[in-house]
Amino acid sequence: MVELLLILLVVGGLIALMATRGRGRGTTATNQLGDAEAEARRWYERLGGQVLNLVGSDEPSKQALADAAERYTAAGSQLDQATSAPQYRLATDTALEGLYYVRAARTAMGMDPGPELPGSAERARAGELASTSEVDVDGRSVTGSPRPSAQNNHYYPGGMVGGRPVPAGWYSEPWWKPMLLGGVGAFGGMMVASALFSGFGAAAVGGDAFAGDMGGGFDPGMDPGMDPGMDPGGFDGGGFDGGGFDGGGLFGGW
Repeated sequence: MVELLLILLVVGGLIALMATRGRGRGTTATNQLGDAEAEARRWYERLGGQVLNLVGSDEPSKQALADAAERYTAAGSQLDQATSAPQYRLATDTALEGLYYVRAARTAMGMDPGPELPGSAERARAGELASTSEVDVDGRSVTGSPRPSAQNNHYYPGGMVGGRPVPAGWYSEPWWKPMLLGGVGAFGGMMVASALFSGFGAAAVGGDAFAGDMGGGFDPGMDPGMDPGMDPGGFDGGGFDGGGFDGGGLFGGW
């Protein structure tokens, strides 16, 4: 009888321990979800405050604010559909990318760009244009510059597109967009990317990716003469991850 009681006590203790651990895991998961949602909404609201209150004064700033507004709409849609921490982090990344466009617009208008934004490994790897560059692709001239102008009025905040680094800067056309959308247009974007990166070399950009690619020979995967059988639909915009952001009060001055 005593032995049976001891067994029942041990079994009961194990069940209680497992239930406690289960509740602990549930609480942790709930807290992580709540933190991710709060982070996403904080950046989304800050982006909204900028988009709704700023008006572009020239073509570069108007275009950058239009791109920021697109990210604001996209982040709002992602927030409405988010049910997990990774989905909320995706909304955070989208809102932060929009704030990069806001900073570009403010700079183009001669305004204080505001506090620095959180960086990402992808943007650090892509670097930024350090000088004006020009290439000819299929009979059209494509230029890029670290500064906005009437000619270079499309800003890109830097990152990975189709697995390739695209440096931050102002461009004469948004040649990276077909690469994000995939399909047959992606191949044309890759041709421009190849010409830009291999034609002007590491001196035209900052970023570890280019130092490595140019120092050891440019990645043959970027060669415009790539295998025509290569599927252009494989490119995606997943490289724009802004992971690792620390959102602690960075926009207190806005």
